[in-house]
Amino acid sequence: MKTTTRYLLAAALAGLALGAQAQTVGVSWSNFQEERWKTDEKAIKDELAKAGATYASADAGGSPEKQLGDIDSLIAKGAKVLIVLAMDKDAIQPAIAKAKARNIPVIAYDRLIEAPGVFYITFDNQEVGRMQARGVFAVKPKGQYVMIKGSPTDPNADFLRAGQQEVLEAAIKKGDVKIVGEEYTEGWKPEVAQRNMEQILTRAGGKVDAVVASNDGTAGGVIAALSARGLKGVAVSGQDGDRAALNRVALGTQTVSVWKDARDLGREAAKAALQMAAAKPVAGATKWSGGEKKLTMDAMFLKAVPITRANLDVVIKAGHIGKAELCKGVNAADPPAACK
Repeated sequence: MKTTTRYLLAAALAGLALGAQAQTVGVSWSNFQEERWKTDEKAIKDELAKAGATYASADAGGSPEKQLGDIDSLIAKGAKVLIVLAMDKDAIQPAIAKAKARNIPVIAYDRLIEAPGVFYITFDNQEVGRMQARGVFAVKPKGQYVMIKGSPTDPNADFLRAGQQEVLEAAIKKGDVKIVGEEYTEGWKPEVAQRNMEQILTRAGGKVDAVVASNDGTAGGVIAALSARGLKGVAVSGQDGDRAALNRVALGTQTVSVWKDARDLGREAAKAALQMAAAKPVAGATKWSGGEKKLTMDAMFLKAVPITRANLDVVIKAGHIGKAELCKGVNAADPPAACK
């Protein structure tokens, strides 16, 4: 009797495992070369592996056209649900329609894809923008500001910019803050941000006190442009908690990096994918209609943390970066507390 019970239990567990393995989750990356997506991917893969599900992925390499083909390929490989980091919010729409026609659920990962039935998971990007502006404004409450925005094809760029404006609006109206340059950054490319910053510096005669850069990659381009001009003490924001950016925060060349723990986002997206593949509602979802089209969507928003020299210990304690890497090159005469 006991043998029979053990056999039935083992068979049941095997059946569950086979059912989970049958769930293939397809992930379409827009531009996987950016450091942070590798962290996201590991979190997604680890969560899927725990459930016995299969991970399949493709990297569009920054090409909206290739991303359409990538999604076709993921569907052909048997993806039961898609996680899509869109390179272009509009160009991606035919692929979303194709998935919908095949009853394949779609998760808009980190970047909004405003389409019926799409589940949107991200951090509160407007609040991230506020955090960036607050971090810079705390250091430079007066002066000439530059706004280095994200990609024009990414809705996050405008969400961030809206949050930044909320914080700076009163100082701008008062005349304490003057915006002397504002540019989008095609593809979020650091080299584009650097070129834009160089041109703004030329127009402004090199007189810039603060730069609200919308992510760590663009912040790196901005800081390269400032360094080439020998400009020091300019407050610069970023986001993502890239390791190089956190080192810049420790060094004092970057003022703040808003850390969006990609491990949390990847894990929650994978959980949502498994629930959607099983035709179940996503736990923790909320209704949201804050996009350009005001379409009501199911969504989930995670919280971010602004990291400055004062709280660098947060990313060390979380295991995001080691002390040696964080504190590399830091002046021993004036180290942040986390580097002592």
